[in-house]
Amino acid sequence: MKVDRMKLMSEGSVSRSLLILGIPMVVSMLVTALYNVVDTYFVSGLGKQAVAAVSVAFPISLVFSGIGLTFGAGAGSYISRLLGKKDKETADKVASVAMFSSIIVGILVASAILVFLAPVLVFMGAIPSIFDMAKEYAVIFVISTIFSTANVTAGNLAVAQGASNISLTAMISGAVLNVILDPICITTMEMGVKGAAVATLISQIVTSIIYAWFFIGGRSYIKIAFSKFKPSAKLYGEILKVGVSMLLLQLLSSLSMSRISAAAGDYGEDAIAAMGIVLRIVTLGVNVVFGYMKGFQPMAGFNYGAKNYVRLREVIQSSLKWTTGFCIIWTVLIFLLAAPILSLFGGDPTVLEIAVPALRANTIMFFTFGFQFTYSTLYLAMGKALEGGFLNICRQGILFMPVILTLPSIWGLNGVIWAQAIADVMTTLVTILFAVRIHKLLYLPTEK
Repeated sequence: MKVDRMKLMSEGSVSRSLLILGIPMVVSMLVTALYNVVDTYFVSGLGKQAVAAVSVAFPISLVFSGIGLTFGAGAGSYISRLLGKKDKETADKVASVAMFSSIIVGILVASAILVFLAPVLVFMGAIPSIFDMAKEYAVIFVISTIFSTANVTAGNLAVAQGASNISLTAMISGAVLNVILDPICITTMEMGVKGAAVATLISQIVTSIIYAWFFIGGRSYIKIAFSKFKPSAKLYGEILKVGVSMLLLQLLSSLSMSRISAAAGDYGEDAIAAMGIVLRIVTLGVNVVFGYMKGFQPMAGFNYGAKNYVRLREVIQSSLKWTTGFCIIWTVLIFLLAAPILSLFGGDPTVLEIAVPALRANTIMFFTFGFQFTYSTLYLAMGKALEGGFLNICRQGILFMPVILTLPSIWGLNGVIWAQAIADVMTTLVTILFAVRIHKLLYLPTEK
């Protein structure tokens, strides 16, 4: 790690440091979300069945993001604390174990999904009219997720050492290539929905090559090498106590999206397509906050490891200010521009009739998301896996799942549309309790 990166986390303006560390990750996370938005945009030219088919398969990607985050974010949190303690040797071992483990697990899970692809797609809401198209897309898409797993892990390991720019470079390069390849593969080469998956696969491979150049080419402060791949119960324990909560978060996000698609399926292809588009737009806003947290987490972990509690509190306050400000602006923009934004994905009046109120409903409580995620990330950065994990899975799991499983039977399609907003209200109330608790803890130590 360059000296200025070390100083960035330990000295100087907190807001400036968070923006320097966070903005590249914000952009890279936006790019990640844009992969699916771009695919949906170009696929929309093939009709609402194609949009519905791609929407059904999309949650699969979150499973692999979860694997990447399990090892990447789990290791990243530990590495940040190790670097705060100046223990680079252990940091190298942790990074190597995380990287190689994520690749192995990614390959195994992808193989299992491909073997059982048909029942997986049915579970995710693929109705008969779109099943064949969804399967055609998913076969190639699942293969691409092996590379995306490695990319998510590598991105988190880069950010843990303050080298967020490499993640920005890698992700933007892949995204630009995806935008170029999508119309070529889908339309020019007449590959249909399969073309969108091929474009994603090629783009993810290129992103992996860039990360390999960074870590293997000697440009990284943290060294990843097979010779340092020395798994142990202690290392996996430190990685997984934070990483498991990230896995659960992504698995529950995938499950929640599949339950939304399945619930929408009772109302036909129009509802599936509408909710699929809505979820992709919502994911753009979520990923901005998620990306910012990738700058917040190493700074919080570093200063907690260094016992610099004054700076840690400043980091928390700055994160709350920036994320809440963004979430308010995003909420207002979505409410004002919902219709023109959604019209970009096709002008089917039935789809738009469902999608416009659904997008507004899924955004109405978004102004609380920065607050929610700051504290769940803080607990994880401090190594408090139980509390952080609980907060992480509240929004999409503990509180959301009962709502989505019961509300549609009471309120019909409106129950599908409003499920997330209701879960967000409950999650915010729970987060307030945890925020009060952690601030009592952080004001106890005496700074000497």
